[in-house]
Amino acid sequence: MRHPYLVGITGGSASGKTTFLRRLLSSFPEEHICLISQDNYYHPRENQLIDSQGVHNFDLPSSIDAASYAADVLRISQGEEVRRLEYTFNNAAVKPKELVFRPAPIVVVEGIFVFHFEEIAKLLDLKVYIDAQEHVKLHRRIIRDRDERGYDLADVLYRYTHHVAPTYEKYIAPYKHDADIVVPNNQHFDKGLEVLVGFLRGKVAEQLAQAQ
Repeated sequence: MRHPYLVGITGGSASGKTTFLRRLLSSFPEEHICLISQDNYYHPRENQLIDSQGVHNFDLPSSIDAASYAADVLRISQGEEVRRLEYTFNNAAVKPKELVFRPAPIVVVEGIFVFHFEEIAKLLDLKVYIDAQEHVKLHRRIIRDRDERGYDLADVLYRYTHHVAPTYEKYIAPYKHDADIVVPNNQHFDKGLEVLVGFLRGKVAEQLAQAQ
């Protein structure tokens, strides 16, 4: 197999990346696409920075083991299999699984800092930015953090105001202009997804044809 075609996908917190990725992955057979996510490269909680109010800040580039992430992206871009323990978001009740990332014609590299981390960004063949208005992202974040993480409203708003929003302005939004495709997602992303899927299916067909 030729080297995989690497697609970087980023966007602000609660811009809808997870749903977009789920739909993207379901549009291809499993053997044609692989996802390697930044979420599995967080440093342990005890190594995260704490702000002046004693709150851990997981929304900084330093919260991620960027060197390991870049090394694994490089390995998979060269056709090597990658194994890594799942990051369980500090949930002691969950036993982490061993994740196996296998090279495929399309490899999706996802995370809020994948354009910011230079060693990763330079490996990407295509950059996709999922965009949404601020009030839409905040509404989604409130619902997600309440339902999935058990945060109360005051906690969500504090983190959004002091961690999420400043990080977005400094480390994510400036890279929107570097994207090859910007997908608006205030209400839905169907048309943007359709365009991307059609393009990537062409890339898969090219690789399979050349492999014959």
